Amino acid sequence: MIGQLIIEGLAIGACYGLFGIAVVIIYKTSEVVNFAQGEMAMMSTFIAYHILTFYQYPFWLAYILSMIFAVLLGVVIEFIFLRPAKNPNLLGLIVITLGAEMLLMGLASWKWGAEQKEFTLPFSTLKTHEPIQGLIVNEWSIAVFIAAAIVMILLYLFFKYTKLGVAMRATQQNKHAAKIMGVRVERVFSLAWGFSSFIGATAAMFFAGRATLDPAYMMEPFMRAFAAAVLGGLMSIPGIVIGGELLGLIENFFGYVWPEWKPIVAFVVIVLVLCVRPSGLFGKHYVKKV
Repeated sequence: MIGQLIIEGLAIGACYGLFGIAVVIIYKTSEVVNFAQGEMAMMSTFIAYHILTFYQYPFWLAYILSMIFAVLLGVVIEFIFLRPAKNPNLLGLIVITLGAEMLLMGLASWKWGAEQKEFTLPFSTLKTHEPIQGLIVNEWSIAVFIAAAIVMILLYLFFKYTKLGVAMRATQQNKHAAKIMGVRVERVFSLAWGFSSFIGATAAMFFAGRATLDPAYMMEPFMRAFAAAVLGGLMSIPGIVIGGELLGLIENFFGYVWPEWKPIVAFVVIVLVLCVRPSGLFGKHYVKKV
């Protein structure tokens, strides 16, 4: 039973970590916590659902088309909502992303309705394998582990060996110095939003395949992914994945011992980490001298 709880906790934790990476890519580039991240991913998932349901396209074609939509949606939101803001403070940026969140949720409710829908993935939570006797792993968990590993490797290579990745790191460290050195900061911001939307939409499809699809279904996963990012460290991508795994294990064991406490575990983690170690377990704490 303990081994099964660990496997299931690691699987959902990998999904939290994957979505947490989407949140942190924007934060690392522009220091903006995008509270519309969940609804952006939800819209992309609904696009895939629409293509699968009404046009009867194969899943992988629907996935590719919805990922193109996700990238364009991220770029458009940054261009329309964030870029026109002149010297906004942190609270102003949060309000802007909250406004985008409510707009996207309203659009999804108007187009597809508020009722729950079934989103079918090519890998199911019902199809299982038994690599070790007594330990059952479903195809959904295997797919999540593979997706999280691929994203981690690609992000490492991207930030270390590509010009755009170096430009994003430079922009995160000092956007004014990066602009002086010839980095087109506005383009970097747009690409970061598109990149983040792509990863977030991928994670959202895993969440929809595990549960149901409706306009509000990403609100709870977003809070858990944000808790994973806070736990691991908002500036450390490997730390976010580890934080997601830790949160998944904590949540799963709490759900087994005290099921009534499971929904609030993520919020307790956020409060405790911010009180004890604000930079997270793997993040670095910087002090600015004025």
